[in-house]
Amino acid sequence: MFGPEGPTLRELTVQALSSVEHGYDLLAPKFDHTPFGTPDAVLDSVAKALAPLGPFTDGLDLCCGTGAGTHLLTGLCRRSVTGVDFSAGMLDVARRRVPTADGPRVAWVRGDARALPFTAAFDLVVSFGAFGHFLPRELPGLFTQVRSALRPGGRFAFPVFAPPGPAHPGFWTLLGFDAVMRVRNALWRPPFVMYYRTFRLSAVLRELERAGLAVELGVLPGFGRRADGSPRARLVMARRADVAPLGGQPAAGSVNS
Repeated sequence: MFGPEGPTLRELTVQALSSVEHGYDLLAPKFDHTPFGTPDAVLDSVAKALAPLGPFTDGLDLCCGTGAGTHLLTGLCRRSVTGVDFSAGMLDVARRRVPTADGPRVAWVRGDARALPFTAAFDLVVSFGAFGHFLPRELPGLFTQVRSALRPGGRFAFPVFAPPGPAHPGFWTLLGFDAVMRVRNALWRPPFVMYYRTFRLSAVLRELERAGLAVELGVLPGFGRRADGSPRARLVMARRADVAPLGGQPAAGSVNS
């Protein structure tokens, strides 16, 4: 990570103390040489799980970053793929990274996921590693935006991983990171925040259903199981229900474990 192609400790510090938009603009040229991107094993597993549900016509990569999920969508969608992100710097890298010569048409949009400029435009929306930038109170609005961007019957899919327990070094790494981020957010009050421990699956499933999305949970094989037998990796698949939610009440749907 601190090799010749990756960011220096100083660069990461400056990025962490910036707003998320400006921070990612700074980090973008070296982002793919950090451990922050979505591993290929996760992308391949999600693609394999979604393939039998297609083919899809138009896909959206929400908070696309440097385009890893956008590239995945080019193998699943026939007509068009769109990547949307807050950071112009990340989009610049994505434009160079994702091939456009063959396959579906690829477009890039700089925008806020909380105010998407789309209505019933996609039958598949995916997102990878972006939810640490949204506070729990923002999830209802975010999922309502996703529902509006989906066509009836369209799906919103994203992987979720079981958090490490206190015996795992990763638990304390995440805890320490979040503590630093809370101080950062309180002092600098950036327009976009960054956390990693606020995305609770039970709350997410509830808010998806309230937004009018019928939810199913799949298992991503290859990532093993926890000591209690539960899978370490799941795929959330939320389908746009035919009837819009009324008065904030959950729409008809099911949650399958």
